[in-house]
Amino acid sequence: MFEILQKVPTRLAYLLGALACIGLLGYAYVLQYFQGQDPCPLCLVQRVFFALFALAFLAGVIHAPKGRWNLLYGGLGLAFALAGGGTAARQVWLQHLPPDQVPACAPDLQFMIQHFPISRTLTFLVRGSGQCAEVHWRFLGLSIAEWSLLWFAGLAVYAVWVALRRKALI
Repeated sequence: MFEILQKVPTRLAYLLGALACIGLLGYAYVLQYFQGQDPCPLCLVQRVFFALFALAFLAGVIHAPKGRWNLLYGGLGLAFALAGGGTAARQVWLQHLPPDQVPACAPDLQFMIQHFPISRTLTFLVRGSGQCAEVHWRFLGLSIAEWSLLWFAGLAVYAVWVALRRKALI
């Protein structure tokens, strides 16, 4: 099986990673606009990291790197996957807090952007709020944040594999 994986062309390997993130983002927008699942601040941050991962891997599709360049694109993907995974882990932690320990809900993003300095808005986004602890959707027993965490973990492993492939083909 590993021999088959080694024969995947470089551009295709990067394209598969980018398409996975684009598909996840597409599904997030379906949940938001067709099922009424408004994203919390931490969900928005996770979307940014999925998008950054996709952009890094799309750059890999265009460049079809070898050697050190391959390490750069794979490393960027790994960094974005780890940062997104950390954000998802924070949200999972908030979702498992006892109700009396859940932080208060913050104002919505539009309000924060209009009325708060950007540094305070970013702090609210990264910390999360009570809204981030609410679970309105589950699939196979896992919340969106838990699925996100699993996807980021998988993308991190995939980014390492792409970066360290030795016989990458164009």
